[in-house]
Amino acid sequence: MTANVPDKPALEGLEAKWDAEWASRGTYLFPREGATRETVYSIDTPPPTASGSLHIGHVFSYTHTDVIARYHRMQGQRVFYPIGWDDNGLPTERRVQNFYGVRCDPSLPYDAGFEPPFEGGDNKSSKAADQLPISRRNFIELCERLTVEDEKQFEAVWRDLGLSVDWTQTYRTISPESQTASQLAFLRNVQRGEAYQAMAPTLWDVTFRTAVAQAELEDKEQPGAYHRIAFHAPNGDDVLIETTRPELLPACVALVAHPDDARYQELFGTTVTTPLFGVEVPVVAHHLAQADKGSGIAMICTFGDLTDVIWWRDLDLPNRAIIGFDGRIVSEAPEAITSDAGKAAYAQLAGKTVFSAKQAVVELLRASGELIGEPKPIVHPVKFFEKGDRPLEIVSTRQWYVKNGARDEELRARLLELGAELDWHPDFMRVRYENWVGGLTGDWLISRQRFFGVPLPVWYPLDGDGNPKFDEPILATRDILPVDPSSDAAPGYDESQRGVPGGFQGEVDVMDTWATSSLTPQLAGGWMRDEELWGMVFPYDLRPQGQDIIRTWLFSTMLRSALETNEKPWAHAALSGFIVDPDRKKMSKSKGNVVTPADILAAHGSDAVRYWAASSRLGTDAAFDEKNPTQIKIGRRLAIKILNAAKFVYGFALPEGHTAITEPVDQSMLTALDEVVRQATTALENYDHARALEITETFFWTFCDDYLELVKERAYREESEAAGKASAVLALQSAIDVLLRLFAPYLPFATEEVWSWTHEGSVHNAPWPASVGAALPEGVTAELPAHAPLLALAGKALVGIRRAKTDAKASQKTAVASATIAGPTEEIASLQLAGADLKAVGRIAELRFADAPELVVSDIVLAPDETTEGEK
Repeated sequence: MTANVPDKPALEGLEAKWDAEWASRGTYLFPREGATRETVYSIDTPPPTASGSLHIGHVFSYTHTDVIARYHRMQGQRVFYPIGWDDNGLPTERRVQNFYGVRCDPSLPYDAGFEPPFEGGDNKSSKAADQLPISRRNFIELCERLTVEDEKQFEAVWRDLGLSVDWTQTYRTISPESQTASQLAFLRNVQRGEAYQAMAPTLWDVTFRTAVAQAELEDKEQPGAYHRIAFHAPNGDDVLIETTRPELLPACVALVAHPDDARYQELFGTTVTTPLFGVEVPVVAHHLAQADKGSGIAMICTFGDLTDVIWWRDLDLPNRAIIGFDGRIVSEAPEAITSDAGKAAYAQLAGKTVFSAKQAVVELLRASGELIGEPKPIVHPVKFFEKGDRPLEIVSTRQWYVKNGARDEELRARLLELGAELDWHPDFMRVRYENWVGGLTGDWLISRQRFFGVPLPVWYPLDGDGNPKFDEPILATRDILPVDPSSDAAPGYDESQRGVPGGFQGEVDVMDTWATSSLTPQLAGGWMRDEELWGMVFPYDLRPQGQDIIRTWLFSTMLRSALETNEKPWAHAALSGFIVDPDRKKMSKSKGNVVTPADILAAHGSDAVRYWAASSRLGTDAAFDEKNPTQIKIGRRLAIKILNAAKFVYGFALPEGHTAITEPVDQSMLTALDEVVRQATTALENYDHARALEITETFFWTFCDDYLELVKERAYREESEAAGKASAVLALQSAIDVLLRLFAPYLPFATEEVWSWTHEGSVHNAPWPASVGAALPEGVTAELPAHAPLLALAGKALVGIRRAKTDAKASQKTAVASATIAGPTEEIASLQLAGADLKAVGRIAELRFADAPELVVSDIVLAPDETTEGEK
């Protein structure tokens, strides 16, 4: 084997060197020509949100995916491994607002020469009043500008990490192609009756002025207080309720208790009067009322929380909503408040924030004597938009929904069935999906009152008075997609008819970002755009993702696939765990404990960082300590050892004409390696990349510490002992060849560097070793008999010899006059096959073997010191 080995191999610079080589060679391009679904391994890769910077958690989970992609490529499959950028939605808008110091005002005209007031904001929240208002079109242009720059930085990190994605298959969730696919899928949902518009209570973020879906909720512990308030029964008795939201008293529509609560049986079917506002409301029964919470009877308001919505819907109660889109109390009192005193009380609340309104109501109740005692402080979970800073409110709005099984038992059952068919890695993640599907309470709200997103392709005709007819929507046709109804005229109309009686009105809402991200298989795979490609990749083999977005990305993609094709979109789902800080807290931008990867990659090398990531099993959280990255240091040591061990092995000259591995200990090593290949392959087939790495690494250190030391003297021999020398050299180089392929998915840079010393082409396109015998270099032969225990036994004997020298405070190079290796008869018989190598490595003149209950090295007699002998 001719080797072109550098004098001083090093890890530094390998990332740039091999990224350029891989790009120029097209190493990771999807080989489409002649591909069929049976020959393709397709991956539905997560598109990271292009709104800032990647963090170490991205490196963690994307490395897991890349290991699997590289393994299947080496297995001879045509790997379809695209990458996308999720660049529409709230995170991008927020970043643009702070980066450029602007905010969107759709009422403003477009300024063709607009330049933002500054660039490079710190991406922290800033007041809207301090931001320059600009037109929607100008705002979208800034979103486009910034996401393109962010995506360039993301790509640089991914290339440094060595992701083997096909960079020609990149997509963006805001591109014209993605918008077309998203709008077409939505239109097909509408036409099949799966998408609909409705006026309904909606979770609302008052900061972003947008609706929020169930999947985007986050509970946060917040301080609050229970207020004990007196309602008045017709007989003059007080009915006491406890509430954390007294400001919603004007919106009260009923009191509710559990149907089995004996305390309130006589009240069911009667009415009580609200304090301050004097409105008669019924007392009703519902199974969701909690007898052991507060006084056991609660007020139903429109709307304080999601349970209020359920009660309102189930009990057919009136809607007296008082909170506006801005989070303030609306100016008009509900019609049910008719008394002068009630109207006067309401007037003191109108226009206030919910916080100020709460204070005002408490003071009014205290003055009227209807506040019983003082508020009792508590801490309780409150629902937030996952990207928001203020508690959500519930307002009544007209929104678009997609059926998700919440109210359709047949669809819910099908989604559970598809989840059961999916192979989950790890399997316990399946329960999270099943719990989410089983716990759905409402259809998927997909419309958002935002700007940078995929427009809903809908217009509404206006009647003779200029009022929109929402129940007669005008749908876009496929041939005009993508469209933006806020600037494109409706089919059959021209722009002059926008907003005039008898004309049309364009939908201004955009789709929830998940309504596009749920279509990543379609976006990347050419659905309705490149049917040949779609046939090659769908259904995909793998969906890798984080465990925290099972309820959003995984579920929504499963739903869209079920609605469109009635089948699951992938065969396997691989769920990575979280990255936690040294205090075992999940890393997140909101907590301020995120570590960005660029500096870590530069400081330690990409192979080392990949090793750290790949050492964790799927579904398992991993700790990361930037100040003491122990596992990364271990990975770096491994990568350096691969370079140095290979350089050492390739330094041995192979005698001409010898192609057989004949020595028992060499054959034993290859037999052990063959078992490593088998176990690592099985682990990777089962998506247990960490186990495959562990098995390979353990053998590699045995190979270096024991086998290499054991046979190096034989490998250095003169040509007069050519057969034994050749056996050692061929075994060493064959083992390195196999080990490089086993390590290649994990340490792509070091393994590619070593492979290039002796091979043409890339190790990452080399065949995965089905077995050691099949992976031997051309023309090399080796019997792999049952000598597997020999290497392990020789390793134990070697340790014994080293320990004996250490105990004698002698150098390992010290010659030994004689030594005895004793052990069980079968082990000794096997060890005698490696006797010559043990003598050579131990520098033992006479090596004896004997029987004993267990393997032990004894009776070591060090040779007389040569210097001392000379002095005598």
